[in-house]
Amino acid sequence: MAGAPRQSSTRTGRGAAPLDAAGRRLALGGVVGCVGFVVAWAVAGANTAGYSPVDDAISRLAAQHAPHRVLMTAGFVAFGLGLPAYALALRKALAGWAWVTACATGIATLGVALAPLDTTAGDRFHNVFAIIGYVTLAATPLLAIGPFVRRAAPGWARYSAATGAVSGGALLATTAGPLHGLLQRAGLGISDVWVVVTALQMWRFGRLPGRTSGLPASPHESVGGAARPPTP
Repeated sequence: MAGAPRQSSTRTGRGAAPLDAAGRRLALGGVVGCVGFVVAWAVAGANTAGYSPVDDAISRLAAQHAPHRVLMTAGFVAFGLGLPAYALALRKALAGWAWVTACATGIATLGVALAPLDTTAGDRFHNVFAIIGYVTLAATPLLAIGPFVRRAAPGWARYSAATGAVSGGALLATTAGPLHGLLQRAGLGISDVWVVVTALQMWRFGRLPGRTSGLPASPHESVGGAARPPTP
């Protein structure tokens, strides 16, 4: 109809309405995926003789003849399926392209699960998928900086910048050799926490902090503080 206001695309999250019940459940994929992944490597690593979480890569726990390969592979799959679900919620809740890299992280992780170490040609494909997963995971909070700035949520923009920078730096440092396992866990874990925090925000409030077109300011701007429901 002529003269009707033009609605912005939900793909970039501009002016999107709060998430519905289905969207909130999708957001929990970020929590389930990250927690499942961490529990898998923590339990498998603790029960693998001679394995060092400081020096050895997480993927060694899912190598061809690793004693707890099934558990670690399940952790990869949980993360690989959970992140794309979370990305679908993020697509509606936040402008920009952070949802794309979040989804790519999940897909790359499924590739890691399908190409375990110590198999024919597996190492080469495994390393490619792992690098893609590293880059896209660290890029996700970095791509959220601009949208949070535009939403007048500077605290969340700073948190996203710090997460992406520290995570990316730690993952890059794994290429140097020493403390590979520790640096890998630190780099992945820092970004995983960001995913979990934003996922819980979307699940609890149906949206992320800040202002969006046509919606009032979000009541939960602070990072780490208790969020309050909207005041009537």
